[in-house]
Amino acid sequence: MKRMMTIGVAALAATALVGFAGDGAAAPAAGVGPAQRAVPRNTSPPTVQGDLRQGQVLTATNGAWTNNPTSYTYQWQRCAPQGGTCADIFGAAGRSYRLTAQDVGREIKVLVRARNAAGTSRPVDSARTSIVATNTAPSNTARPTISGTPQVGQELRAEPGAWTGTPQFGYQWQRCDVNGANCAIVSGATSQSYGVRTADVGGTLRVEVSATNVNGTARTTSDRTGAVRAAGGTGGGTTTGNAVNVSQVSLPNRLLISSVRFIPTTIGSRTQPIVGRFRITDTRGRGVLGALVFAQGIPFGRVSTPPEVRTDAAGFAEIRFQPQVGLVFRRGASVVFFVRARKAGENLLAGVSARRLVQVRVVPR
Repeated sequence: MKRMMTIGVAALAATALVGFAGDGAAAPAAGVGPAQRAVPRNTSPPTVQGDLRQGQVLTATNGAWTNNPTSYTYQWQRCAPQGGTCADIFGAAGRSYRLTAQDVGREIKVLVRARNAAGTSRPVDSARTSIVATNTAPSNTARPTISGTPQVGQELRAEPGAWTGTPQFGYQWQRCDVNGANCAIVSGATSQSYGVRTADVGGTLRVEVSATNVNGTARTTSDRTGAVRAAGGTGGGTTTGNAVNVSQVSLPNRLLISSVRFIPTTIGSRTQPIVGRFRITDTRGRGVLGALVFAQGIPFGRVSTPPEVRTDAAGFAEIRFQPQVGLVFRRGASVVFFVRARKAGENLLAGVSARRLVQVRVVPR
């Protein structure tokens, strides 16, 4: 009798379990394996598509997932540029997102979650977009300025002023008369800094700043400097400004690449050139006029290779480089520049020549 009761209870429990599972709740159906009960897993991240201008609509692609997702959820984020922090955009939880004025100057990304009957995945984020631009051309709100001493051998530096429209900047230095009139461009003087030279003496200088975004270009000029003064003589030999002619530099005196400056200080895109500004002196500390300066990016093919440039009356040479298709834009990358200064007619790697290696970081924008 006891054995019969035990069998009956077991049968009743089995019947109840089958009935419970039949309602679709806890018990798995026959043949359902662990893989079919797993939440979705991402195998290729989401992406963001669309025009990165205020007022335009961005759309998220879901990426690729395993385990048969049945639905997706989205959260758009606004990020500070160049690796800054990101924060959720309130109410931006659909597959599409329209860019607003708050997004201008920022980067955007989207987080996607996939869902199936087993549950919801962890969020997977897309790559950040480039900087969001305004939908209008740049407009100047504060004029450019010039800092530095207007004297031969000194360096002036332009600040672009304030602009709307998140533009990229270009510079063109101009030489004017003492009253600031009759201005003419200084050939090749297109970087943010300018080495004052003998031809400037008695006149004034100003800089024209061009501001460009996807909607157009605007230009404005700074106020002029004071009258440019000559430099003091260096004593002995033929000099121009405060620089000694390279023909007067001979062993044991040598050339030195005493300062190197790149503008901008990092490489951010293939469309934005980078200007190297090199000061050549001798071992006595005098600027050198007429030295031949050459610079080349290593490995080859990452930036253009311009010809040699002669130093000016203050001992400066400016060389403009254009990033090439061989340059990989990823964080942590860099370009090493081999820089050489020499005296014409001497062996490239002998005589009074000087060499130096300089590294410039790649910071994608």
